[in-house]
Amino acid sequence: MTLADARGLILKLPDAESQSPAWQTAVENLLQAAEHGGGWLEFARIAMMQALYPEVGPGPGLARKGRK
Repeated sequence: MTLADARGLILKLPDAESQSPAWQTAVENLLQAAEHGGGWLEFARIAMMQALYPEVGPGPGLARKGRK
């Protein structure tokens, strides 16, 4: 997916959804990626995945054991 594809997807979101914190973070990171490239591309990818799939939590290897 390109930055232009991500932009197009975000522009098609309903207003209420696009204003969610996850999508706002994705937009901020996409703008940084478009302006600066480099490591911002990875941050933008992660933010997009978190916005697209909010119900997916960390995998079993990432969860801390013994934490409640």
